[in-house]
Amino acid sequence: MNLIVSAIGQGLLWALLGLGLYLTFRILNFADMTVEGTFPLGAAVAVANISHGMSPYLATLLAFVAGMIAGLVTGLLYTKGKIPILLAGILTMTAIYSINLRIMGGSNISLIGKKTLLNNEFLENLPQYFNSVFLGIGIVVVITGILIFFLNTDFGQAFIATGDNPKMAKSLGIHTDFMVIIGLMLSNGIVALCGALIAQNNGYADINMGIGTIVIALASIIIGEVAFGELTLNQRLVAVTLGSIIYRLILLAVLQLGFSANDLNLISSIVLALCMMLPQLEKVTHLKKPIKRGVNKHD
Repeated sequence: MNLIVSAIGQGLLWALLGLGLYLTFRILNFADMTVEGTFPLGAAVAVANISHGMSPYLATLLAFVAGMIAGLVTGLLYTKGKIPILLAGILTMTAIYSINLRIMGGSNISLIGKKTLLNNEFLENLPQYFNSVFLGIGIVVVITGILIFFLNTDFGQAFIATGDNPKMAKSLGIHTDFMVIIGLMLSNGIVALCGALIAQNNGYADINMGIGTIVIALASIIIGEVAFGELTLNQRLVAVTLGSIIYRLILLAVLQLGFSANDLNLISSIVLALCMMLPQLEKVTHLKKPIKRGVNKHD
């Protein structure tokens, strides 16, 4: 039972990664590689500041701001520098690697004996592993609520229109470059926030903890979409969180079968590939129900 509670807590915390990437992957229609650098950046900023005596609340907020700055750099490289988005993300991600080493002063840094968001007085009194569940629910509800509110404003609708059809959006007077920059900043800010929370949950930050994060984020998004089918935009944001929890439970089941933790990235890639191929597999195996069409009386 403790393992299941732990997996749910991990799923809730990691859901922020999926929510962040959703803004660029599904709404702006490109996968931002910056997240593989932003995730450890958030962890590095939060852990380095906490280890130097800063309040974990302020340190976590600074991690969010650092992520937004990284997103701004990628956005400027893409919109003003005219560098392809994939390359712009890789350039920023590569630069962040060196920045993280400077922030941490080495390849990793520990939080042993330090107060974090997950070991404060209130959460420490909860049953084992429930601290991550409680904090995860609170953070996910707040972030999801903010995103739903944002996407339903006039500005948010302009943001969505930018991803749907940039040319049409421009013709309507929408500053598409600005929308892309805002999307990248918000996305990477949320991803860095996720990194800060995961680092505090794990008790350390490591320079390599961002490897494979884009696959984990995509898995949360795709599993949520596959598991729950046709949904509204607001419902899809909730489905990302549920997809993250399902993904963690799948990994738990795989580990219980005797696989090594070293195989997790391989397993993540396989799970994601299968989920993305599922619509095609349904067509091949005829599992998808045919669409009923009306019959013409004259036929």
